[in-house]
Amino acid sequence: MLFNSLDFAIFFPIVFALYWLVARNLTLRNVLILVASYTFYGWWDWRFLFLIAVSTLVDFYVGKKMHKIENKKKRKQLLFVSLLVNLGFLVYFKYTNFFIESFVDSFRLFGKELEVSTLNIILPVGISFYTFQTLSYTIDIYRKQLKPTNDIIAFSAFVSFFPQLVAGPIERASHLLPQFYKTYTFNYKLVKSGLLLMAFGLFKKMVIADRAALYVNQVYNNVDDYGGVGYIYATVLFAFQIYCDFSGYSDIAIGLGRTMGFDLMKNFDSPYISKSLTEFWRRWHISLSTWFRDYLYIPLGGSKKGKYRTYANLFIVFVVSGLWHGAAMTFIIWGAIHGIILMIEKGTFTFRKRLFNKIGLDKNNFSNHLFFGFIIFTIVCFGWVFFRANSLSDSLQIVLGFFSDFNLGDMFKKETYLIGFKPNEFKVITIAILMLFAFEYFHKKHNSIKFLNNQSTLFRWSFYLSIVILIMLFGIYGDRNIQEFIYFQF
Repeated sequence: MLFNSLDFAIFFPIVFALYWLVARNLTLRNVLILVASYTFYGWWDWRFLFLIAVSTLVDFYVGKKMHKIENKKKRKQLLFVSLLVNLGFLVYFKYTNFFIESFVDSFRLFGKELEVSTLNIILPVGISFYTFQTLSYTIDIYRKQLKPTNDIIAFSAFVSFFPQLVAGPIERASHLLPQFYKTYTFNYKLVKSGLLLMAFGLFKKMVIADRAALYVNQVYNNVDDYGGVGYIYATVLFAFQIYCDFSGYSDIAIGLGRTMGFDLMKNFDSPYISKSLTEFWRRWHISLSTWFRDYLYIPLGGSKKGKYRTYANLFIVFVVSGLWHGAAMTFIIWGAIHGIILMIEKGTFTFRKRLFNKIGLDKNNFSNHLFFGFIIFTIVCFGWVFFRANSLSDSLQIVLGFFSDFNLGDMFKKETYLIGFKPNEFKVITIAILMLFAFEYFHKKHNSIKFLNNQSTLFRWSFYLSIVILIMLFGIYGDRNIQEFIYFQF
């Protein structure tokens, strides 16, 4: 079920009303959340529910058993069961065909053609997200950082919690699970702020991301029809498409949770104003970045085993992150690009600090902030080429086109980059992106929720109505097939 669908527009008010009717009864409330979550997820394909149910039951009983055992070897064996089941599902559904294709391609390099075909496997929606969420539960119990729950209903509701089930934020059991043991009272201000956050998420998704997708898909699906300027426009628009699509989903998820009294972690923090790639990853997909930090980077040794081991650990983490995003070489290259740049940043940190101090360069100065922000945005966009391209050959054609097929004069010739695209769409999306930047800047400075609460009723409701009108006018249009959120494929 999509957040931006009529189905969900009917589903959520019913769940919301029933939820607050039984909110004081913990058992009934958690049963309702569980039923609603399984209904929400099963809307795509009821067969996928089997995977969630198995992962939930395995980790619930492994966690309970592991907590009672002190023997380290037996505890590792139990953790291995959890890893085998969860990662086994993930590897089979997401990477089987990738490994088959890689195996065939490796033989092809030596002139051997293998008659091996890929399997017809449907990727379950959101499997990468809920797999990581439930794995963190058993790993934390193994580390003795968390005590297991004895409430199978609460745990099942935690694993399948519908607001963030499909595309995060990837919550830790230590943060979200205890919230299923608390009773909540209806809080008008909290519900209102949650609904406002949902509206802002829908604005980002429907007005900016879906509109950008029209041009991005046109260019990236027909790379031979465009040149360097078209590639640049499409890549920059994709940067905003993926940000508004994914952060929009996170906003809706966090807002949904808030309307029911739940506090979900922040997943994005204006990443495109970052002055370094390190800062970018502190602001982008925060729940995944911190998951890899705590469950892969630190176990590999983090930064405690010398600088070269630190660089290697960084590189491994980002290559794995690329593979987590998709079973293709393009995603691995995307991860490797970020890993290499981060290694360079870390390795030259002292030199750059001395150099900046010597020449009196302050990154916090507005003009310098813009300069460094532009460099990081350019690097990120370069990486996005491999993330979005349909194949490795397409991505290489686009990258080469940036340099070999670029003419500054073409930037102002619509016929060179607006093939099959309406010129007015550029005006709408440019204004929408500027509105987004203005709102995010204002929110960081003044906290928009508090600001609105201090305004008159007329002003507040005029603002709410304007968001709804903008979504209705500029968000409901065009090809309905582009509605699905980008991160559903991961």
